[in-house]
Amino acid sequence: MAAALELRRRGHAVSLLDPGPVPHPLATSTDISKIVRMDYGNDELYTALGEEAIAGWHEWNSRWGQEVYHETGFLILTREPMRPGDFEYESFALLKRRGHDPQRVDRAILAERFPAWAADQYADGYLSTGGGWAESGKVVALMAKDARAAGVALSEEVAVTGLLEEGSRVVGVVTAGGDEQRADCVVVAAGAWTPTLLPHLGDVMWAVGQPVLYFQPPNPDDYRLPHFPLWAADISRTGWYGFSATEDGTIKIANHGPGQRVHPDASREVAPQEEARFRRFLRDSIPELADAPLTGSRLCLYCDTWDGNFWIDRDPEREGLVVATGGSGHGFKFAPVLGGIIADVVERKPNPHAARFAWRSRGEPTSEAARYTG
Repeated sequence: MAAALELRRRGHAVSLLDPGPVPHPLATSTDISKIVRMDYGNDELYTALGEEAIAGWHEWNSRWGQEVYHETGFLILTREPMRPGDFEYESFALLKRRGHDPQRVDRAILAERFPAWAADQYADGYLSTGGGWAESGKVVALMAKDARAAGVALSEEVAVTGLLEEGSRVVGVVTAGGDEQRADCVVVAAGAWTPTLLPHLGDVMWAVGQPVLYFQPPNPDDYRLPHFPLWAADISRTGWYGFSATEDGTIKIANHGPGQRVHPDASREVAPQEEARFRRFLRDSIPELADAPLTGSRLCLYCDTWDGNFWIDRDPEREGLVVATGGSGHGFKFAPVLGGIIADVVERKPNPHAARFAWRSRGEPTSEAARYTG
């Protein structure tokens, strides 16, 4: 959606095809919330991109006349004292060097300011004041409204089943209904469906399912700001993160970990044993939440690349095809800036970030800094 909007603003005729209603009920972005952060260890590029994105989120709030991005701060905790080389330490240090003011949190501060947490379990951490969360499903709906108003031809419930090729050139797509849609350039931004639609990329990216659970505590005010902000609990070692209670009292908790490889069209049911795993974490870290009723769950799909970086480039063997995918579980926060990067790639314009996301051969497996790899 971001790419379609930006390309249309640059004067291109743009058709956007989506297999479901928009927002798509199975899309990763169709949820109540997504983290917006600039905490990326010692990674200067993603930290700078996070800064740009947060400025973009504020601009969107102003343009839309409503707060869809909530700058609540981001509480990052670690069980061990922060040390050089750790995700938490390096994130804290880089934010300081870039002029931000993250607030150090020790056990005493945690117990005093954030009493829902078991302070004896977390030795160190910080509150990153520049960050928060976005109402992701609502954001997609607003972007779709903007796209239509800008003249994007948005076709819903139109599934693309393959590329239309003439020799080595991609000249369009074929839909499930057998229609051919021709274009000078085809941008595939299909998220977890990308390696299914483009099987030649199956060696460098794949779909992974991550569990997300929703709880309803009897005392939701105990889990709201200022004493219960968006949080990550030793995330680079455990994968745990979560959100403040919503207006209706719902608390979303998820795991940013290795996940399990899945087909994007397979069942999205969370394995029964996951609830017990989540409750063990809660009993240890947020004890009073451990017995809260479970009100829902979903399997959040990532399109993982082998190195955790986005994949935004022209296919070197298929002229006319641009692939924009590889969110690897940390893409939505960058929505305000991704459209510009993709549009620059389409137009073959230089972009300071694009080299990191360029077409590449598979190497040693890595991940983004916050990702727990098991």
